[in-house]
Amino acid sequence: MAVTTANQPSVHASQAPGASVKRRRPRRGQQREGVAGYVFLSPWLIGLMVVTAVPMLLSLYISFTNYDILSPWSEVEWVGLANYERMFTADPSYWRSVTVTISFALIAVPLKLAVALGVALLLNKAWRGVGLFRGLFYLPSLIGGSVALAIVWVNMFNRDGAVNGFLRLFGIEGKPWVNDPTYALETLMVLAIWQFGAPMVIFLAGLKQVPTELYEAASVDGAGWFRKFRSVTLPMLSPVIFFNLVLETINGFQGFTAAFVLSNGTGGPVDSTLMYTLNLYIKGFTEYEMGYASAMAWVFLVAIGIITAVFFSTGRFWVHYSDGDR
Repeated sequence: MAVTTANQPSVHASQAPGASVKRRRPRRGQQREGVAGYVFLSPWLIGLMVVTAVPMLLSLYISFTNYDILSPWSEVEWVGLANYERMFTADPSYWRSVTVTISFALIAVPLKLAVALGVALLLNKAWRGVGLFRGLFYLPSLIGGSVALAIVWVNMFNRDGAVNGFLRLFGIEGKPWVNDPTYALETLMVLAIWQFGAPMVIFLAGLKQVPTELYEAASVDGAGWFRKFRSVTLPMLSPVIFFNLVLETINGFQGFTAAFVLSNGTGGPVDSTLMYTLNLYIKGFTEYEMGYASAMAWVFLVAIGIITAVFFSTGRFWVHYSDGDR
């Protein structure tokens, strides 16, 4: 028989071991805030479902069919992996577009980042009018990807364009840059490199965060400008370089507008500008093979995901953060 004394504190049922504790119900104000949050998010959620999620799932289904846009859904047939098999084994234009796109990305992206970093280093000085030059260098990025800019660029590199006119001043005979399969892709690369304003601005923001004490310590050690750049600027700027590298690589693989305008939507001359996205457009909207084009789109999505994963997995070996983590 349990004996209790007057000096022993009484134990409430809610404090006893194993006793259930009632959870507080959310107040009406909190409930209203939650409902209001979902109401404000609803336009984005509806747009995500209608514009992105549902079309993506539909394109995945279409990639396993022979859908050609013009035929009714009742005539669509399930072909399984036939589109993917054709892509890898029986379509030379597919591998040509892969080669052109990889060549474009491997050359244009590093050169674009190098030019952007070099100009950012020059503009990271307290010169008179430096703000004006920053705006002028950033201006091409504001109109980047537009059809009007691509048309102007094609006219500049035509046989009678401004580029050949400038070369004739020095007695140099120009070439039909956009109509020559040897130089057509290089013309697109120059256009992409010229639009270095966006990564330049990001590099400028990163340079502003590099502590001046590091440069002062390097000067005390007798380091020159190149040693400071290699031992101070690059390591401190590596997160920004990584960020720009990932974004510009994805943008490089997605190039479409300039190649479409330069080749009149054909990828010419002689498939020299047949970018992957342009080939996808031709298959889907010119040859009406939407099932095959959807399969190409999903392979492209997976490839971009793999490339991005490779960047993130290797970044820990060369990306340095100010807190010492990688």
